Amino acid sequence: MRLAIIPARGGSKRIPRKNIKNFCGKPMLAWSIEAARRSGCFDRVVISTDDDEIADIAIRYGAEVPFLRPTSLSDDYTGTVPVVAHAINWHQQQGVEPSLVCCIYATAPFVRPNDITEGLEKLVNSGCDYAFSVTSYPFPIQRAVRINNEGRVSMFQPKYLHTRSQDLEEAFHDAGQFYWGASHAWLEGRPIFGVNSVPVVLPRYRVQDIDTPEDWLRAEWMFNAQLNTSID
Repeated sequence: MRLAIIPARGGSKRIPRKNIKNFCGKPMLAWSIEAARRSGCFDRVVISTDDDEIADIAIRYGAEVPFLRPTSLSDDYTGTVPVVAHAINWHQQQGVEPSLVCCIYATAPFVRPNDITEGLEKLVNSGCDYAFSVTSYPFPIQRAVRINNEGRVSMFQPKYLHTRSQDLEEAFHDAGQFYWGASHAWLEGRPIFGVNSVPVVLPRYRVQDIDTPEDWLRAEWMFNAQLNTSID
């Protein structure tokens, strides 16, 4: 069984009710639900939430909410892996054995069905624990600077001061969209960011973390711009 889990708790602090706030015409989590369903990868698309209103909206857009997440897994400090492991354990208790499980974030309106499909293919073909979305940094991380308590600047890695940008290794970061994993990897709490993971590389213009009102505004600009262009 292939299972999609979309975590969507109700206690967002910086953007209240973020998971169901209207984003370009739909509740935010609706975009993730629709991408999961359109990918054709899943036997079930399940929302893991502690919130009745979120559950109702998720069901309206075609997801299932067969359980409510316990309070112990709904605070600001609970990570993704234990939330997914809880959902897998719940299914096992019902006599259902998920084999491959994809966590799709509720705040990932840029996620596309074909990217989810590519992640599944990479996970299966590689035999790794996980496959997840990444994108490249727009500037060499080796040239990053810090600002100290006196307001002065220094480089994190001074040895690269005179190295040409084109000679520096390209770096990538988590795109915050989806994480395919073997069921046993989730249950054993294996780390996602490690040598047993493979990347699905996304273009930077389809990646935006949404944690602040400024992030939200930028994401809507980007989303609407892509609706009005033919850029893939």
